[in-house]
Amino acid sequence: MREESVKAKEVSQWKLYAAGVAFTLSIGFSFFGIKQCVPYGDTLILLAYRYAAALIGVLVFGGISKALGFYPEKKPGRPKGKLYMTASFYILFMIFQIFAMYFSTSIEGAIVYAMTPIFAKVIGRIVLGEKSTRLQYFFVIMTVSALLVLIVLNATDIHLNVKGLVIMIISSLFMACQNVSARYVRGVFKPLEITECIAVGGFVIFFGAALIRALASHDLSGMFEPLTHPRFVIWVSFLGIFCILLSAQFMAFMLAHMQIIQSTAFNSASTLVSIIAGALILGEPLYWYHYICGVLILGGVVGLSLAPAVASNSGKSLQDDLDR
Repeated sequence: MREESVKAKEVSQWKLYAAGVAFTLSIGFSFFGIKQCVPYGDTLILLAYRYAAALIGVLVFGGISKALGFYPEKKPGRPKGKLYMTASFYILFMIFQIFAMYFSTSIEGAIVYAMTPIFAKVIGRIVLGEKSTRLQYFFVIMTVSALLVLIVLNATDIHLNVKGLVIMIISSLFMACQNVSARYVRGVFKPLEITECIAVGGFVIFFGAALIRALASHDLSGMFEPLTHPRFVIWVSFLGIFCILLSAQFMAFMLAHMQIIQSTAFNSASTLVSIIAGALILGEPLYWYHYICGVLILGGVVGLSLAPAVASNSGKSLQDDLDR
């Protein structure tokens, strides 16, 4: 019996880390995918078609889940406002992420995005009461220090666009809020429900806004013109299905079973993928300080995820509040 219990625990851990690796790859290549789509449409067009692809994916995925009996039972009486808030944070993150890419390179954006676990750590401490150890604080200081050095060197050598930096930081803040919110509602709403809400909400908001704008400007054909380019269709489908639908599902799954600081570490692990994609595929410049600061930032984030946490505090959840 004991061996079976240990084996079941190991399988569970394998699932969590497999989800983490898949999340890392999908987010890591999102910066590259956005750069591929930018020539064919503005921010609103990209968001509209990304969420259209995500909605198609969630309908197919949900249909398969129902057919196989894996679809979660939707119990009445749950506070749907908490679910909508969680999805809204993710949608706001996507808006600012795309805006930032018009001013920053994918390398800069990926490294700044590494701040998400730090923001999530602070917000999680305030909202959920998740405590930290001295070792975790050490890794936070190391990560922030490396980021500040990177900003100074970038401003001196390549004239860093401050606007892009600010927008990317705001994007990271919204992602951190989404992580904390998803952790909070974990006992009441399943990962698939959170993902569905994100896909449906994003499609209604962005595709609807793009359609209204096209009708108002009498340029309906212009809205659908990007679909005539195979490269746009391929990459926007990747951004919708992998970088919205599946990545949100993977993250919601991890947040349901792992502490925030552990699951959000995979956000910045994707930085390495983005740096490689930006430098080798897009041909963006890669300087010596990108290597050093990137390694320090990732080292700090990995250290945060591996450092022992306060065992007595697993974080407050919505289910705890409802039980009261």
